[in-house]
Amino acid sequence: MKKVAIITDNCISCGLCINMAENTFTWDDEGKSKVINSEVNDEIINISSLCPTGAIIITEEEK
Repeated sequence: MKKVAIITDNCISCGLCINMAENTFTWDDEGKSKVINSEVNDEIINISSLCPTGAIIITEEEK
């Protein structure tokens, strides 16, 4: 099963992911993006490819 995660150190707080998928991403206490729903679909894969710093990563979780 694929999961989405944020590399916080790479996040520049541009808000692209939050604006495009507010049910998956939100702001953390430091103004960086954080994942609130780690399920991956085609929309999330597309958003991860648009992240300007590559902070959004898709991983394969082992069962």
